Amino acid sequence: MSKPSTVLLVVGEQIARYGFPNGHPFGPDRHEAFMRELQSRGLDQQVIRGTPREASREELESFHTPQYIDLVQSRSLSGLGYLDAGDTPAWRGVFEAASAVVGATLNAVDAVMEGHARRAFIPIAGLHHASRGGAAGFCVFNDCGVAIEQLRRKHGLRRIAYVDIDAHHGDGVFYAFESDPDLLFADLHEDGRHLYPGTGSVEEAGSGPARGTKLNIPLPPGAADPEFHAAWSRVEEFIEAGRPEFILLQCGADSVEGDPLTHMAFSEHTHGHAAARLCAVADRLGHGRVVAMGGGGYNRRNLARAWSGVVQALIDS
Repeated sequence: MSKPSTVLLVVGEQIARYGFPNGHPFGPDRHEAFMRELQSRGLDQQVIRGTPREASREELESFHTPQYIDLVQSRSLSGLGYLDAGDTPAWRGVFEAASAVVGATLNAVDAVMEGHARRAFIPIAGLHHASRGGAAGFCVFNDCGVAIEQLRRKHGLRRIAYVDIDAHHGDGVFYAFESDPDLLFADLHEDGRHLYPGTGSVEEAGSGPARGTKLNIPLPPGAADPEFHAAWSRVEEFIEAGRPEFILLQCGADSVEGDPLTHMAFSEHTHGHAAARLCAVADRLGHGRVVAMGGGGYNRRNLARAWSGVVQALIDS
């Protein structure tokens, strides 16, 4: 008899609605593309199913400024204009959908911290470009940043690791915690000289007391599995040496070969490998806590397969 699953999957209509209209690359069909693949592999029967909720104003304000939250609420009512310089359009209901992404990630974090699950995955999450005071790159609220703040405020943790294998640099997280020595940050991404947001050079290693607690590894366009594995060994060593109390993984699938917005060439297997290895690190550190967030990915086949591989790795670990 198999043991019951200890992996929480947070999915549902509330986060499926987070997507932009009129053929935008981040469309609302991404959730369903993932769910079809997950179900075809039978993985939906091997997890605990959780549901999203809208984050509270207090939770959002743990990372974002009140002025920015007010702006999103206002634009959400009108559905007019953009929330940034032109990548992230407003639409009616965007505030509620973006708040649900944050709430979904917080539900996952709480479940792991409270012992209801050992690992967790949220497909529509990992919105790593939003800053404390603004939207950016399809990201309205930064659920990663809110999760870090809530792990500290609600659960009393200090040393947290954030790992990002999305093709785009996780600038919203990096700059929010650039001078924070207790936030370990490791990011594999396409070289910013070739891709939005243009940040994440190797020299960006943290500032002040946090110098050396941040690891940025830009890879050239066309980087494939050999380059991934060479870089990943550095990430794994860096994270384990930092001895975090919790590990967050942003596993954007736009680093898989064939994405329409990027130029990377990872196979779909890299994402599952990253998840499995981080689970092993978490286990060696004695707590086992890993929460993975889907992030980017605009080729539906790629994201479905890469994220299903992450869920499989979480189950198998």
